[in-house]
Parts: sequence; structure tokens; C-alpha cells
Amino acid sequence: MSRQSSRYFAVRGKAFSYLVSKRALAVTFLLLFITIAVIILSTGIGSVYIPPGEVVRSVFGFGDDSSEMIVRSLRLPRILMAVLVGASLAVAGAILQGVVRNSLASPDTVGMTGGGTLGAVSFFFFFSDKITIHLLPVFAIAGAFIATFVVYALSWKGDGVTPLRLVLIGIGFAAAMSSISYMMLISGPVVLANQSLTFMTGSIYGVSWEKSVTPLLPWFIVLLPLIIVYSRHVNIQELGEEVARSVGSAVQRQRFLLLLLSVALGGAAVAFGGAIGFIGLMAPHMARKLVGPAFGALVPVSALIGALVLLLSDLAGRTLFAPLDIPAGVFTACIGAPFFVYLLYRSRNR
Repeated sequence: MSRQSSRYFAVRGKAFSYLVSKRALAVTFLLLFITIAVIILSTGIGSVYIPPGEVVRSVFGFGDDSSEMIVRSLRLPRILMAVLVGASLAVAGAILQGVVRNSLASPDTVGMTGGGTLGAVSFFFFFSDKITIHLLPVFAIAGAFIATFVVYALSWKGDGVTPLRLVLIGIGFAAAMSSISYMMLISGPVVLANQSLTFMTGSIYGVSWEKSVTPLLPWFIVLLPLIIVYSRHVNIQELGEEVARSVGSAVQRQRFLLLLLSVALGGAAVAFGGAIGFIGLMAPHMARKLVGPAFGALVPVSALIGALVLLLSDLAGRTLFAPLDIPAGVFTACIGAPFFVYLLYRSRNR
């Protein structure tokens, strides 16, 4: 018993408690260190190379004027946007996979990404010349919420929502919304089609502190701790509805609240980063390989892996084909599509 307890740290609060393994804690801090290192290196890489030491000094206001302008005004908002969007999509995917109890579940397969994209495309085509562009995130988040809850309502049968129905209806509904988005894209003006296509591909090009980072940051700061605290219910959900009910869990209410938190975080990420696919699918699987299925550790590790994936994808997009700036969503799709096929192959007999 003492040997078992020596492998865990107890984290307790008034409303929650966790047992976190020392291995998971070590992995989390290692990934945090790697993420910070990649942030510093990525901020320095570009048409003008800035050494890591100068990057750190410029962030804190002690670099030379030109380096501070490049780092703080041009590159750092984009880097932090990649961290926030990647981490948000990964956490949303982890919660969805736990609630739905399906390894193929992600923001892409339950209609969240498709709804956010359709909301943004609708804004471009119907309202961009009538109201301010600052309302684009509102349309994207609203689209993600509406799509997810339509899927949730259509999946309700008898006394609740079954995971299989949720995924199947979500995939079908996402395909329908994608078709509508593309129909609007090819039937509208070229300028609006270009804006929509960039959003649908998924890109964090041209972000700024005022229009992107600052509006997304409150969603991340508020929702991520709530999800970490509430994610202990996912561990019970993964045991199955009968087991969860037998231990006094309010399955449908907790499933709805977890979906609400997931959609809010994922919808905000789609609103500001566009339809960046597959991060919500890949990151939770990678995290499980490193720290196991317990959500107390899985959520923060998924967030760090998602941030790293999008950071590296964006770095590749803006450096490998310079002076062209390839959307980060192209690179996440290049990695995620084969990964999705692998998951399908692995689960073919289940």
C-alpha cells in the first residue's frame, strides 16, 4: 500500500480531489518545458532571425527597438494564438472522446467545427458589408453551439443520448454543413470566397493582440480550469451508463454540462483560428499513451500536446515555403488524416 501511494500526489480542494501520478506530473512539466522552448525558438525564426536570448529580453522589454517591434508586435501574438487554439481544440477533443466513449470523437466529428465554419462563412456572405468584422467570432461561436446542440437533440432517444448515435449523427450533420459552406463559397464574390476559404482551411495568419489574443484569452482562462475540475466525472462516464448510475452519477446532466464546456472552448478556438482539423482527435490519443486514461492528468497533457502540434504546424507553414505563408490547417490535416485512417484500421474489429 505504501509503495502504491508513493507513486501518487493527492490534490484536494473543497469541491474536488485528485490522485495524480508522479509520472504524469513529470510528463506534464517536461511538456511544459518543451512548449516554452518551442515558443522561444519559433518566435525567433523568420525572415529576420532573432537569437533565443534576444527573444526573451525583447518579451520583457529589454531588447533593442527593432527586435522588440518584431517580437512583441508581429510574432508573439501569432505564437500565443497557436498555443491557445491548439490547447483549446485538444482539450475539447479529450472531453468529447471521454463523454462519447469513442476514440474517433473530436470537434470535427460532432459538428462543432462545421457549425463554427458555417457561422463564419454566413457572416462573410450576408453581414460583412453591414456590421463590423469584430462580430465574426460571435457568429462562429454561435454556429458551433447551434450545430452541436442540434446534433445532441437529434441523438436523444428514450431516456438519453447514446454515444454511438451522437457520433453517427454528428458526422452526417458535419458533412451537410460543409456542403452548405462550400456551396456558399463557390456562388459568392471572389473576395468573400477567399476570406471564407482561408477560414475553412484554418489559419492564424495576421492575428493581433486586440482582435485575436485578448478576446480568446478569457475563454481559455475561465473554461480550462473548469474542465480540469469537472473532468473527474468523465472517468465515471467512461465506465458506462449503468456503472455510472449505480454510483450515483447524474449521467445525462453531467454529459450535457461536459458537452457545454467542450463546445464553448472548442467553439471559441474555431472562431479565432478557423477550421483547424484533427488536433482534437490526435492530441488526446498521444496524451493517453504518455499518462494513461485518467482525466486529471489527461486534460493538461492534451492541452500541451495540442499547443505543440499547432505551434510546429504554423512554424512549418511560414518557413518551409517562404515567402508563401501556408495555413497551419494544411499541415495538421497532413498529419491527422493518416492518423485517422490508422485509428479506423486499429478499431476495425471492435
